[in-house]
Amino acid sequence: MNYEEAVAYLLDIPKFTSKNPLTHTKELLRLLGNPQEGKKVIHVAGTNGKGSVCAYLQALLLSEGKQVGFFTSPHLVKMNERIRFNQNMITDTQFLETFEVVYEKVKEMGNEGQAHATFFEFLFAMAMVAFEKENVEYIILETGLGGRLDCTNAVERPFLTIITSISLDHTEILGDTVEKIAMEKAGIIKTGVPVIFDGSNEEAADVIRREALKKQVPCKEISKNAFKILENTRKHIAFSSMNAYYGDTTWRLSNCGLYQAMNAMLALEAFVYIAEERHLAIWKKALEDVHWEGRMEELKPGVILDGSHNPGAIEAFIESVRAFPENFGEKIVLLFSAVKDKHYEKMIQMLCSSLPIHTVVVTKINNLRAVETQELAQVFERYTDAEILAEEDLKKAFELAEERKGKEGRLYCLGSLYLAGMLKALAEQEEL
Repeated sequence: MNYEEAVAYLLDIPKFTSKNPLTHTKELLRLLGNPQEGKKVIHVAGTNGKGSVCAYLQALLLSEGKQVGFFTSPHLVKMNERIRFNQNMITDTQFLETFEVVYEKVKEMGNEGQAHATFFEFLFAMAMVAFEKENVEYIILETGLGGRLDCTNAVERPFLTIITSISLDHTEILGDTVEKIAMEKAGIIKTGVPVIFDGSNEEAADVIRREALKKQVPCKEISKNAFKILENTRKHIAFSSMNAYYGDTTWRLSNCGLYQAMNAMLALEAFVYIAEERHLAIWKKALEDVHWEGRMEELKPGVILDGSHNPGAIEAFIESVRAFPENFGEKIVLLFSAVKDKHYEKMIQMLCSSLPIHTVVVTKINNLRAVETQELAQVFERYTDAEILAEEDLKKAFELAEERKGKEGRLYCLGSLYLAGMLKALAEQEEL
């Protein structure tokens, strides 16, 4: 196969596979020589903020000269984004080489009557093979869905675990309460392996505390009182930590999402556990230089791209928008799309009740699970008197939304990471 054929093969996998047990993933890793062993794996689960925490932690590790592999999902534009070495995504040549290694073992398992690897399982195995070849010291491993049964949980002895904010998402799989979802996320906690977690939600925090106690692990909880926002602008936020270890350091992030302060604190607290010496100035520069795409990202002047796709993320998005009182004197326009298995009506209700929306343009993403534009329009009409426009063609929808924004307004594009990825692709092709 060539690179394009390998990508096409991976994209076809969901058509003929279903969820495999962890024993299946462990067998695949065993056939590959257990490439994950001997690495310091930092395992990260949570509903929102996983990718950002991983990106901040990657930057901190690199600032100290560590060799770092990073496995993340989903990708926005290109599948290679999911496997990174020292911040750079895997090349097409490396991607194909690792694909072929894993493909041979998947075929071998199939010949023995075992199930085919799932899409995510295949990519996870590819990442582990690639990281072994690159001889990285640290692997930052982001779970895909949940934690307890996620194939990344086949790593039996991680170096450290992190659990980010928890809220309702994937309820049909993980459970319909925060406590049930927290229990699934807490499934990554291993006996003797320290856990650092976001304690903002008391229901989730209580579950994680109990699980940490049961597994007898060192447990560090980060609350909203652990830091103080000092400044927020359209381009950045600045915050200080209440922990004396950091002294009077003012941390600055190149992002206007207030929720990123918590994500950066989780990464910092994890890194302090790892770091041999304290280099606050170096760490400060590392965090400030992070640009994590699709999270309150300014796509072009006055146009913000945010991957918020569940109620918890929408709540954090609203908090960030409302932090600028001047927004309420501006024209706020939304470009919105969603997939069927998300709580999109709740998301829409939250947006409409919290923001002075002038116009909403709904569109349809290129995904089998996409919600129809007319359905989205009807839901918005139930909750707002704002102008609602429906346009299935994404490029036309964006142009329509930008036209409604005018020169002085603000356009927020949100509702799905698929939408974020499609807009990024159009921007890269200079079609926006």
